[in-house]
Amino acid sequence: MFDDDDPLLAIVRAAALALPEAAEKIAHGRPTFFTTKVFAYYGGGERRGPGDHVQHPASVLILPDHDDEPAMRQDERFWMPAYLGPRGWLGIDVADTAPGELAELLDASFRRSAPRRLVDRL
Repeated sequence: MFDDDDPLLAIVRAAALALPEAAEKIAHGRPTFFTTKVFAYYGGGERRGPGDHVQHPASVLILPDHDDEPAMRQDERFWMPAYLGPRGWLGIDVADTAPGELAELLDASFRRSAPRRLVDRL
């Protein structure tokens, strides 16, 4: 479901694994970044309605900061991922982000899921 040599995955991987004690595993056929809980997935799909499912293979799924979430939902680049969207996750295609923005999105998602001791290290 992904190419390990994908240059966009390399960008996500570098930013995600730069966070304290972050690790990567393959879950549901996709690279998944976590500490004690998952804070990002690489690749996913968007369910727009019954039978209407759009794949976003070079995307990142994140848990947005609560304060930023309303604005992000108004930004056309973000979409609600299938299955995780109802739990507050958002997706964005990596090609639609600048490296600094991607790092900020991953940082915010990390802060929502990582233990306090790891967040304090930021």
